Amino acid sequence: MLSSATVAFAVTIFGTAYAIRLFRAWNVGQFIQEELEGHMHKRGTPTMGGIVIVLAVVAGYAASHLRLQVQEEGIGWTVREFEAAGLLAVGAVVGMGVIGFIDDYQKLSRYRNQGLGIAAKLIGQLAIAGFFAWGAVASGTATSIGFIRPITVNLGVGLFAVWVLLMITGFANAVNITDGLDGLASGSTALVAGAYVIIGFWIFRHPAIYQVEGSLELASVASAMLGASLGFLWWNAAPARIIMGDVGSQALGGGMAALALLTNTHLLLVVIGGLYVVETLSVVIQVVGFRWFGGRRVFRMAPIHHHFELKNWPETTVITRFWILAAIGVALGLGLFYGDFLAGGGVDGLVVEGSG
Repeated sequence: MLSSATVAFAVTIFGTAYAIRLFRAWNVGQFIQEELEGHMHKRGTPTMGGIVIVLAVVAGYAASHLRLQVQEEGIGWTVREFEAAGLLAVGAVVGMGVIGFIDDYQKLSRYRNQGLGIAAKLIGQLAIAGFFAWGAVASGTATSIGFIRPITVNLGVGLFAVWVLLMITGFANAVNITDGLDGLASGSTALVAGAYVIIGFWIFRHPAIYQVEGSLELASVASAMLGASLGFLWWNAAPARIIMGDVGSQALGGGMAALALLTNTHLLLVVIGGLYVVETLSVVIQVVGFRWFGGRRVFRMAPIHHHFELKNWPETTVITRFWILAAIGVALGLGLFYGDFLAGGGVDGLVVEGSG
Protein backbone atom coordinates (compact mmCIF):
# COMPACT_ATOMS: atom_id res chain seq x y z
CA MET A 1 0.00 0.00 0.00
CA LEU A 2 2.82 2.40 0.87
CA SER A 3 4.77 1.62 -2.29
CA SER A 4 1.61 1.97 -4.38
CA ALA A 5 0.81 5.42 -2.98
CA THR A 6 4.44 6.58 -3.14
CA VAL A 7 4.99 5.58 -6.75
CA ALA A 8 1.64 7.05 -7.86
CA PHE A 9 2.41 10.31 -6.06
CA ALA A 10 5.88 10.51 -7.63
CA VAL A 11 4.51 9.86 -11.12
CA THR A 12 1.94 12.65 -10.85
CA ILE A 13 4.12 15.19 -9.04
CA PHE A 14 6.86 14.93 -11.67
CA GLY A 15 4.84 13.71 -14.64
CA THR A 16 2.29 16.51 -14.37
CA ALA A 17 5.04 19.14 -14.41
CA TYR A 18 6.26 17.67 -17.69
CA ALA A 19 2.70 17.39 -19.03
CA ILE A 20 2.07 21.09 -18.37
CA ARG A 21 5.03 22.09 -20.54
CA LEU A 22 4.17 19.54 -23.21
CA PHE A 23 0.48 20.45 -23.44
CA ARG A 24 1.29 24.16 -23.62
CA ALA A 25 3.63 23.46 -26.53
CA TRP A 26 0.87 21.47 -28.22
CA ASN A 27 -1.74 24.14 -27.41
CA VAL A 28 -3.91 21.65 -25.51
CA GLY A 29 -6.03 24.18 -23.61
CA GLN A 30 -9.33 24.24 -21.74
CA PHE A 31 -12.52 25.76 -23.18
CA ILE A 32 -14.77 27.74 -20.81
CA GLN A 33 -18.55 28.18 -20.87
CA GLU A 34 -19.44 31.76 -21.79
CA GLU A 35 -21.77 32.20 -18.79
CA LEU A 36 -18.86 31.56 -16.41
CA GLU A 37 -17.35 35.01 -16.74
CA GLY A 38 -15.27 34.57 -13.60
CA HIS A 39 -13.52 31.59 -15.20
CA MET A 40 -12.42 33.30 -18.41
CA HIS A 41 -8.88 33.64 -17.05
CA LYS A 42 -8.68 29.83 -17.16
CA ARG A 43 -9.22 29.69 -20.90
CA GLY A 44 -6.25 27.96 -22.46
CA THR A 45 -5.08 26.29 -19.23
CA PRO A 46 -3.58 22.90 -20.17
CA THR A 47 -6.17 20.15 -19.86
CA MET A 48 -6.25 16.35 -20.10
CA GLY A 49 -3.94 16.08 -17.10
CA GLY A 50 -5.94 13.05 -16.10
CA ILE A 51 -3.75 11.06 -18.49
CA VAL A 52 -1.00 11.34 -15.89
CA ILE A 53 -3.42 10.29 -13.13
CA VAL A 54 -4.37 7.12 -15.00
CA LEU A 55 -0.72 6.27 -15.69
CA ALA A 56 0.10 6.91 -12.04
CA VAL A 57 -2.63 4.56 -10.79
CA VAL A 58 -1.40 1.80 -13.10
CA ALA A 59 2.24 2.39 -12.09
CA GLY A 60 1.42 2.48 -8.38
CA TYR A 61 -0.64 -0.69 -8.55
CA ALA A 62 2.09 -2.49 -10.51
CA ALA A 63 4.78 -1.33 -8.07
CA SER A 64 2.81 -2.76 -5.14
CA HIS A 65 3.48 -6.24 -6.54
CA LEU A 66 7.27 -5.90 -6.58
CA ARG A 67 9.16 -7.40 -3.66
CA LEU A 68 12.80 -6.54 -2.92
CA GLN A 69 14.70 -9.47 -1.44
CA VAL A 70 18.18 -9.29 0.08
CA GLN A 71 19.88 -12.67 0.09
CA GLU A 72 23.41 -14.01 0.35
CA GLU A 73 23.61 -14.13 -3.42
CA GLY A 74 22.70 -10.45 -3.62
CA ILE A 75 19.62 -8.28 -4.14
CA GLY A 76 16.77 -9.63 -6.21
CA TRP A 77 13.20 -8.87 -7.17
CA THR A 78 10.13 -11.03 -7.10
CA VAL A 79 6.69 -10.22 -8.45
CA ARG A 80 3.60 -10.97 -6.39
CA GLU A 81 0.71 -12.49 -8.28
CA PHE A 82 -1.89 -10.08 -9.65
CA GLU A 83 -5.40 -10.88 -8.44
CA ALA A 84 -8.69 -10.47 -10.27
CA ALA A 85 -10.10 -7.84 -7.90
CA GLY A 86 -7.18 -5.46 -8.38
CA LEU A 87 -7.10 -5.95 -12.14
CA LEU A 88 -10.84 -5.25 -12.37
CA ALA A 89 -10.54 -2.04 -10.35
CA VAL A 90 -7.59 -0.79 -12.40
CA GLY A 91 -9.42 -1.85 -15.56
CA ALA A 92 -12.35 0.35 -14.55
CA VAL A 93 -9.99 3.30 -14.04
CA VAL A 94 -8.27 2.80 -17.39
CA GLY A 95 -11.46 1.98 -19.30
CA MET A 96 -13.40 5.00 -18.10
CA GLY A 97 -10.29 7.11 -18.62
CA VAL A 98 -10.23 6.07 -22.28
CA ILE A 99 -13.84 7.20 -22.70
CA GLY A 100 -12.95 10.51 -21.06
CA PHE A 101 -9.89 10.88 -23.30
CA ILE A 102 -11.99 10.47 -26.44
CA ASP A 103 -14.43 13.06 -25.10
CA ASP A 104 -11.62 15.53 -24.35
CA TYR A 105 -10.02 14.95 -27.74
CA GLN A 106 -13.32 15.69 -29.48
CA LYS A 107 -13.54 19.02 -27.65
CA LEU A 108 -10.02 19.97 -28.67
CA SER A 109 -10.44 18.92 -32.30
CA ARG A 110 -13.72 20.87 -32.60
CA TYR A 111 -12.43 23.95 -30.73
CA ARG A 112 -15.45 24.09 -28.44
CA ASN A 113 -16.63 22.85 -25.05
CA GLN A 114 -18.63 19.96 -26.52
CA GLY A 115 -17.14 16.50 -26.92
CA LEU A 116 -18.80 13.15 -27.44
CA GLY A 117 -22.57 13.14 -27.77
CA ILE A 118 -24.58 11.82 -24.86
CA ALA A 119 -25.45 8.60 -26.69
CA ALA A 120 -21.88 7.85 -27.79
CA LYS A 121 -20.47 8.53 -24.32
CA LEU A 122 -23.13 6.40 -22.64
CA ILE A 123 -22.50 3.49 -25.03
CA GLY A 124 -18.79 3.61 -24.24
CA GLN A 125 -19.40 3.77 -20.50
CA LEU A 126 -21.87 0.90 -20.65
CA ALA A 127 -19.35 -1.22 -22.56
CA ILE A 128 -16.70 -0.71 -19.86
CA ALA A 129 -19.23 -1.33 -17.09
CA GLY A 130 -20.51 -4.46 -18.84
CA PHE A 131 -17.01 -5.90 -19.09
CA PHE A 132 -16.46 -5.12 -15.40
CA ALA A 133 -19.73 -6.82 -14.43
CA TRP A 134 -18.74 -9.95 -16.35
CA GLY A 135 -15.33 -10.05 -14.69
CA ALA A 136 -16.77 -9.42 -11.22
CA VAL A 137 -19.27 -12.25 -11.50
CA ALA A 138 -16.67 -14.59 -12.99
CA SER A 139 -14.28 -13.89 -10.10
CA GLY A 140 -16.91 -14.69 -7.48
CA THR A 141 -18.04 -11.22 -6.38
CA ALA A 142 -21.30 -11.32 -4.42
CA THR A 143 -24.32 -10.39 -6.53
CA SER A 144 -26.23 -8.98 -3.56
CA ILE A 145 -26.65 -5.27 -2.97
CA GLY A 146 -24.21 -4.26 -0.25
CA PHE A 147 -24.19 -1.45 2.28
CA ILE A 148 -21.24 -2.37 4.47
CA ARG A 149 -21.50 -6.04 3.59
CA PRO A 150 -23.93 -7.96 1.34
CA ILE A 151 -27.54 -7.83 2.51
CA THR A 152 -30.36 -10.24 1.81
CA VAL A 153 -31.39 -8.64 -1.50
CA ASN A 154 -29.68 -10.92 -4.05
CA LEU A 155 -29.99 -9.43 -7.52
CA GLY A 156 -28.82 -12.46 -9.44
CA VAL A 157 -26.41 -12.16 -12.34
CA GLY A 158 -28.72 -10.22 -14.69
CA LEU A 159 -29.87 -7.51 -12.31
CA PHE A 160 -26.40 -7.30 -10.77
CA ALA A 161 -25.03 -6.41 -14.20
CA VAL A 162 -27.60 -3.60 -14.46
CA TRP A 163 -26.64 -2.43 -10.98
CA VAL A 164 -22.96 -2.35 -11.97
CA LEU A 165 -23.82 -0.27 -15.03
CA LEU A 166 -25.68 2.26 -12.88
CA MET A 167 -22.92 2.46 -10.28
CA ILE A 168 -19.96 2.88 -12.62
CA THR A 169 -21.59 5.22 -15.12
CA GLY A 170 -23.32 7.15 -12.34
CA PHE A 171 -20.19 7.88 -10.32
CA ALA A 172 -18.02 8.49 -13.38
CA ASN A 173 -20.44 11.22 -14.45
CA ALA A 174 -20.87 12.49 -10.87
CA VAL A 175 -17.14 13.15 -10.45
CA ASN A 176 -17.12 14.70 -13.92
CA ILE A 177 -19.89 17.07 -12.85
CA THR A 178 -17.99 17.98 -9.68
CA ASP A 179 -14.81 18.79 -11.60
CA GLY A 180 -15.63 22.43 -12.20
CA LEU A 181 -13.36 24.27 -9.77
CA ASP A 182 -9.60 24.13 -9.29
CA GLY A 183 -8.71 21.17 -7.09
CA LEU A 184 -12.27 20.32 -6.10
CA ALA A 185 -12.39 16.88 -7.75
CA SER A 186 -8.76 15.92 -7.05
CA GLY A 187 -8.93 16.99 -3.39
CA SER A 188 -12.24 15.26 -2.69
CA THR A 189 -11.08 12.13 -4.54
CA ALA A 190 -8.05 11.93 -2.27
CA LEU A 191 -10.40 11.87 0.73
CA VAL A 192 -12.64 9.15 -0.75
CA ALA A 193 -9.66 7.06 -1.89
CA GLY A 194 -8.14 7.38 1.59
CA ALA A 195 -11.35 5.97 3.05
CA TYR A 196 -11.13 2.95 0.76
CA VAL A 197 -7.50 2.38 1.72
CA ILE A 198 -8.74 1.95 5.30
CA ILE A 199 -11.76 -0.13 4.30
CA GLY A 200 -9.77 -2.44 2.03
CA PHE A 201 -7.06 -3.04 4.60
CA TRP A 202 -9.60 -3.53 7.41
CA ILE A 203 -11.43 -6.14 5.35
CA PHE A 204 -8.09 -7.84 4.63
CA ARG A 205 -7.33 -8.02 8.36
CA HIS A 206 -10.73 -9.58 9.16
CA PRO A 207 -11.45 -12.08 6.35
CA ALA A 208 -13.80 -14.20 8.45
CA ILE A 209 -16.18 -11.26 8.91
CA TYR A 210 -16.25 -9.76 5.41
CA GLN A 211 -15.19 -12.60 3.06
CA VAL A 212 -14.01 -10.36 0.21
CA GLU A 213 -11.49 -11.79 -2.23
CA GLY A 214 -8.50 -9.61 -3.07
CA SER A 215 -9.17 -6.95 -0.43
CA LEU A 216 -5.47 -6.10 -0.06
CA GLU A 217 -5.31 -5.66 -3.83
CA LEU A 218 -8.20 -3.21 -3.60
CA ALA A 219 -6.45 -1.32 -0.79
CA SER A 220 -3.41 -1.03 -3.09
CA VAL A 221 -5.54 0.37 -5.92
CA ALA A 222 -7.13 2.86 -3.51
CA SER A 223 -3.63 3.81 -2.32
CA ALA A 224 -2.59 4.46 -5.91
CA MET A 225 -5.66 6.64 -6.44
CA LEU A 226 -4.86 8.52 -3.23
CA GLY A 227 -1.24 9.15 -4.21
CA ALA A 228 -2.16 10.10 -7.78
CA SER A 229 -4.85 12.55 -6.60
CA LEU A 230 -2.54 14.24 -4.09
CA GLY A 231 0.30 14.52 -6.59
CA PHE A 232 -2.02 16.02 -9.20
CA LEU A 233 -3.56 18.36 -6.61
CA TRP A 234 -0.12 19.96 -6.18
CA TRP A 235 -0.49 21.41 -9.69
CA ASN A 236 -4.30 21.51 -9.84
CA ALA A 237 -4.87 23.60 -6.68
CA ALA A 238 -6.14 27.14 -7.29
CA PRO A 239 -4.96 28.78 -9.42
CA ALA A 240 -4.67 25.57 -11.42
CA ARG A 241 -1.66 25.06 -13.67
CA ILE A 242 -3.44 22.14 -15.34
CA ILE A 243 -6.95 20.62 -15.45
CA MET A 244 -7.62 16.89 -15.28
CA GLY A 245 -10.35 16.93 -17.94
CA ASP A 246 -12.86 14.15 -18.53
CA VAL A 247 -10.06 11.60 -18.82
CA GLY A 248 -9.26 12.18 -15.15
CA SER A 249 -12.71 12.66 -13.68
CA GLN A 250 -14.24 9.71 -15.53
CA ALA A 251 -11.34 7.46 -14.52
CA LEU A 252 -11.48 8.43 -10.84
CA GLY A 253 -15.27 8.11 -10.67
CA GLY A 254 -15.15 4.69 -12.31
CA GLY A 255 -12.43 3.63 -9.88
CA MET A 256 -14.48 4.70 -6.86
CA ALA A 257 -17.49 2.70 -8.03
CA ALA A 258 -15.30 -0.33 -8.74
CA LEU A 259 -13.84 -0.23 -5.22
CA ALA A 260 -17.33 0.00 -3.71
CA LEU A 261 -18.66 -2.87 -5.82
CA LEU A 262 -15.73 -5.18 -5.09
CA THR A 263 -15.69 -4.48 -1.34
CA ASN A 264 -19.50 -4.94 -1.10
CA THR A 265 -19.93 -1.36 0.13
CA HIS A 266 -22.13 -0.26 -2.77
CA LEU A 267 -24.54 1.95 -0.85
CA LEU A 268 -21.89 3.15 1.61
CA LEU A 269 -20.27 4.96 -1.34
CA VAL A 270 -23.33 7.22 -1.42
CA VAL A 271 -22.28 8.43 2.05
CA ILE A 272 -18.50 8.44 1.55
CA GLY A 273 -18.91 10.15 -1.83
CA GLY A 274 -21.78 12.31 -0.61
CA LEU A 275 -20.33 15.42 -2.23
CA TYR A 276 -20.70 13.87 -5.69
CA VAL A 277 -24.26 12.83 -4.91
CA VAL A 278 -25.16 16.38 -3.87
CA GLU A 279 -23.55 17.85 -6.99
CA THR A 280 -25.43 15.44 -9.25
CA LEU A 281 -28.74 15.98 -7.48
CA SER A 282 -28.36 19.74 -7.94
CA VAL A 283 -28.19 19.21 -11.71
CA VAL A 284 -31.21 16.91 -11.66
CA ILE A 285 -33.23 19.36 -9.55
CA GLN A 286 -32.27 22.23 -11.84
CA VAL A 287 -33.34 20.36 -14.97
CA VAL A 288 -36.63 19.17 -13.43
CA GLY A 289 -37.44 22.64 -12.13
CA PHE A 290 -36.67 24.27 -15.46
CA ARG A 291 -38.66 21.82 -17.61
CA TRP A 292 -41.61 21.05 -15.36
CA PHE A 293 -42.20 24.33 -13.57
CA GLY A 294 -42.34 26.91 -16.32
CA GLY A 295 -38.63 27.51 -16.79
CA ARG A 296 -37.97 28.37 -13.14
CA ARG A 297 -34.42 27.82 -11.91
CA VAL A 298 -33.89 26.46 -8.41
CA PHE A 299 -30.22 27.46 -8.44
CA ARG A 300 -28.57 30.37 -10.16
CA MET A 301 -26.50 27.77 -12.01
CA ALA A 302 -25.92 24.03 -11.72
CA PRO A 303 -23.97 22.13 -10.57
CA ILE A 304 -24.31 23.73 -7.18
CA HIS A 305 -20.71 24.92 -6.79
CA HIS A 306 -21.37 27.43 -9.60
CA HIS A 307 -24.47 28.64 -7.70
CA PHE A 308 -22.29 29.81 -4.84
CA GLU A 309 -19.79 31.38 -7.23
CA LEU A 310 -22.60 33.46 -8.71
CA LYS A 311 -23.48 34.53 -5.15
CA ASN A 312 -20.01 36.11 -5.10
CA TRP A 313 -18.30 33.49 -2.97
CA PRO A 314 -14.58 33.43 -3.86
CA GLU A 315 -13.61 30.27 -5.71
CA THR A 316 -11.17 29.20 -2.99
CA THR A 317 -13.93 29.59 -0.38
CA VAL A 318 -16.28 27.34 -2.34
CA ILE A 319 -13.54 24.75 -2.83
CA THR A 320 -12.50 24.70 0.83
CA ARG A 321 -16.07 24.42 2.11
CA PHE A 322 -16.89 21.66 -0.36
CA TRP A 323 -13.75 19.81 0.75
CA ILE A 324 -15.10 20.07 4.30
CA LEU A 325 -18.41 18.58 3.14
CA ALA A 326 -16.51 15.77 1.42
CA ALA A 327 -14.52 15.11 4.60
CA ILE A 328 -17.73 14.97 6.65
CA GLY A 329 -19.15 12.36 4.27
CA VAL A 330 -15.94 10.31 4.48
CA ALA A 331 -15.87 10.51 8.29
CA LEU A 332 -19.53 9.52 8.53
CA GLY A 333 -19.02 6.62 6.11
CA LEU A 334 -16.02 5.29 8.02
CA GLY A 335 -17.96 5.66 11.26
CA LEU A 336 -20.80 3.57 9.85
CA PHE A 337 -18.31 1.00 8.59
CA TYR A 338 -16.62 0.66 11.98
CA GLY A 339 -19.96 0.71 13.79
CA ASP A 340 -21.09 -2.27 11.75
CA PHE A 341 -17.83 -4.02 12.61
CA LEU A 342 -18.51 -3.52 16.34
CA ALA A 343 -22.16 -4.57 16.00
CA GLY A 344 -21.10 -7.75 14.20
CA GLY A 345 -18.93 -8.86 17.10
CA GLY A 346 -15.68 -7.53 15.69
CA VAL A 347 -14.26 -6.62 19.08
CA ASP A 348 -14.95 -10.11 20.44
CA GLY A 349 -13.16 -11.54 17.42
CA LEU A 350 -10.13 -9.35 18.11
CA VAL A 351 -10.08 -10.42 21.77
CA VAL A 352 -10.15 -14.09 20.81
CA GLU A 353 -7.31 -13.64 18.34
CA GLY A 354 -5.23 -11.71 20.84
CA SER A 355 -5.79 -14.21 23.65
CA GLY A 356 -4.56 -17.07 21.44
